[in-house]
Amino acid sequence: MKQWYVVQVYAGYEELARADLRKRIEEAGLTEHFGEILVPSAKMKQLFTDDSQEQDQQLFPGYMLIEMESAPEAIRLVMITPRISRFLGGVNPVPLSPREIERIRSQMRGEVTIAVEKSQFEVGKEVEIKEGVFAGFGGIVDSIDEDNEKMTVMVSIFGRMTPIELGFDQVKG
Repeated sequence: MKQWYVVQVYAGYEELARADLRKRIEEAGLTEHFGEILVPSAKMKQLFTDDSQEQDQQLFPGYMLIEMESAPEAIRLVMITPRISRFLGGVNPVPLSPREIERIRSQMRGEVTIAVEKSQFEVGKEVEIKEGVFAGFGGIVDSIDEDNEKMTVMVSIFGRMTPIELGFDQVKG
């Protein structure tokens, strides 16, 4: 069964890594093990005071999503592809949940609207934690509670994405 996995790639080379991987899949004859390969980006609508404008923005710079079977030959093929560093989850990659994939797809379809005037933080953006136990860690904003000035940040701890609740003053964008 095909599931979605996240691989880390050299930032700025996401499209080249995707093209290289597709080429290697064809050459190796492993197309039955693979599905879609996504470099998540979307036209993000940012609301300003009176007007709104859209801009194309990569959702997770330095990462690529691969729909594939967890077969040893498929994992090996991904790992020997140039510009791909590693799977998130380490030696035994951990697939994303269907809920996570649906959230990413909705961002790609432009169904997520972010109000800029209220906060400098945006869902899907990378932030650095500057205070607390996880100071120095980086993470991706998963949800924002504007009223209480808190957010949930997904941080990779021991190879697993873990949600951490933080105050706006504990992170920098």
